[in-house]
Amino acid sequence: MESAAAPEARGAEAPRPPAPPPSPAEPPAAPRARPRLVFRTQLAHGSPTGRIEGFTNVRELYAKIAEAFGIAPTEILFCTLNSHKVDMQKLLGGQIGLEDFIFAHVRGETKEVEVTKTEDALGLTITDNGAGYAFIKRIKEGSIINRIQAVCVGDSIEAINDHSIVGCRHYEVAKMLRELPKSQPFTLRLVQPKRAFDMIGQRSRSSKCPTDAKVTSGRETLRLRSGGAATVEEVPTEFEEEASRRVDDLLESYMGIRDPELASTMVDTAKKTPSVQEFAHRLDSILGEFAFPDEFVVEVWAAIGEAREACG
Repeated sequence: MESAAAPEARGAEAPRPPAPPPSPAEPPAAPRARPRLVFRTQLAHGSPTGRIEGFTNVRELYAKIAEAFGIAPTEILFCTLNSHKVDMQKLLGGQIGLEDFIFAHVRGETKEVEVTKTEDALGLTITDNGAGYAFIKRIKEGSIINRIQAVCVGDSIEAINDHSIVGCRHYEVAKMLRELPKSQPFTLRLVQPKRAFDMIGQRSRSSKCPTDAKVTSGRETLRLRSGGAATVEEVPTEFEEEASRRVDDLLESYMGIRDPELASTMVDTAKKTPSVQEFAHRLDSILGEFAFPDEFVVEVWAAIGEAREACG
């Protein structure tokens, strides 16, 4: 005879074995480590090779170079890529190829020249180093400045009539020179870059070249920005290079300046806008300090469109 407890026992579930402890969660895949970007550098007039890294803009680049060679960052006038010469076709702009060699040109002798403005234009093209120094990138053949042998491509303009322009942008310096009255002498205080022995005696002039030399040697470049962090990007496309060259030419003809970073920024802005009106609005919002006239903006838009057609 079954006990009353038997059916109860048969109806009860057998105890379950304890659940195994949860397996530890798979750790998230670590993000791919960004390669260390280490660049080789020398002082253009001669020095051992240094190595620099960890900069995100031009001012930080100069600070790193200065630290490597035990000089003040303010000693550096500008940098060239893959050439120690004062070669404006190799000038460091907004991009550095990952294999490029950086040469820093530092302050040399100071000189003063007196100039009489007999024409509206002096024949100078001004650029700046992104860290407070404006300097001469081109001298037009047959111009007023061309006749003054003491003035050379690569000279930094330190003062106009004893008024220091250190810290001014290139477009501000170009405007000051344009507004100087005619037939009235003025003084330029210039600082020439220190030269190596094999460079002494040269008066460097940039030839009329259809395009600046390509500064990249690798498939990627480090894009430097005056605002924001540097980024590693693909080498610019044929269209981007051609459009930037055309815009840089327009900057020179309209404003007397050359600025590859500015030209590249304008091309990037045009790529994101559907119309010239929207393009003008965006330029005002991001580059308002330049106060580009409407006719210049239209010329830039047209030049970028022509570059797009030329490159297919």
